[in-house]
Amino acid sequence: MSVVEINEAAELAAKYINNTGRNIFLTGKAGTGKTTFLKNLIGHTYKNTVVVAPTGIAAINAGGVTIHSQFQLPFGTFVPDDNFSVGSSDSSYNTPTSLIKNLQMAMPKRKILREMELLVVDEVSMLRADILDAMDVVLRSIRRKKTLPFGGVQVLFIGDLMQLPPVVRNNEWNVLRNYYRSIFFFNAFVLREAPPLYIELEKIYRQSDQEFIDVLNHLRNNILTDEDRQILNKYVNPNFSPPSEDNYIFLTTHNRKADQINQQQITKLQTRSRNYKAEINKDFPESMHPLDADLLLKEGAQVMFLKNDYTGQQRYFNGKIGTVIELENDKIVVDFNDGTEPVIVEKYLWENKQFILNETSGEIEEKIKGSFNQFPLRLAWAINVHKSQ
Repeated sequence: MSVVEINEAAELAAKYINNTGRNIFLTGKAGTGKTTFLKNLIGHTYKNTVVVAPTGIAAINAGGVTIHSQFQLPFGTFVPDDNFSVGSSDSSYNTPTSLIKNLQMAMPKRKILREMELLVVDEVSMLRADILDAMDVVLRSIRRKKTLPFGGVQVLFIGDLMQLPPVVRNNEWNVLRNYYRSIFFFNAFVLREAPPLYIELEKIYRQSDQEFIDVLNHLRNNILTDEDRQILNKYVNPNFSPPSEDNYIFLTTHNRKADQINQQQITKLQTRSRNYKAEINKDFPESMHPLDADLLLKEGAQVMFLKNDYTGQQRYFNGKIGTVIELENDKIVVDFNDGTEPVIVEKYLWENKQFILNETSGEIEEKIKGSFNQFPLRLAWAINVHKSQ
């Protein structure tokens, strides 16, 4: 296990990616620079690269496409055993043979997989072991290199295993438990053949309070100390009612509860409101919307940023809380209670991409299928636990 500092780790990962064919697992806590590394890599690597993620929103945020779309995988369970009996009327289970037999992949997509040199899988904490093995089967078949893991493609896995886990239903796990020790991606059969090099980004850029960082890390690693408990217990007050000006957030288990609290709070504000509609162009399905297409705000509303400051000035970051102090037709100004200057929020462009092969150059290029342009904000008196991650 190789753990190095952020700059050294990022440099080491880039060297392995650009100079070797070694598979890499790049991990790190929230705020350690995984997304920044990915963007820099895509902008500078010479390799034909495809970026995928397990879900539509994760793919949009990574600047890639979904795994199921790129590999034309059927929805359901992949069983890495051709002796497993798949009922003729049950299409929810696939074996290596049935997967390839029923694979319906157009020639342009096949060419992309054949020309691909680097596959980036973002938000890998959500990737199931059986899905990764299915990707391996498709790559070996399409690239006609059946003895090589991933058909000879180098794979970069990016994610934090302490965040969102894979989703598996009980009936699926009752079958898959006979093959996998757990449903996490690292238990895939293909990684027993080609285990990735582990590189961890350690320095946290999103927080600067070292005491807070230490408590978070201890909670994360299940090693809470008596000192940590004393620190946390100082803030326990069962009868506490937060002052509206102090930017407290309610964490909820469901979107419905968070939306209810946010609507209650924004209704209390007796200030003018504006509704900002996202500019949606061409193909950008609602299921892939990174935030609400209709953003209703009032001056005085508590909001959270959903993206980092793309100017590089670090005026705000994904997860930073602020208060709306000015609303215009094309301008939102947000103030903070940490001493930093108010910022004029710019819209952010999310793109729905697909990868195509340039027949002339042989390079894999991105084609923009559609876009979603909106201010990267959401109401933040309450958010659900998943969004807080």
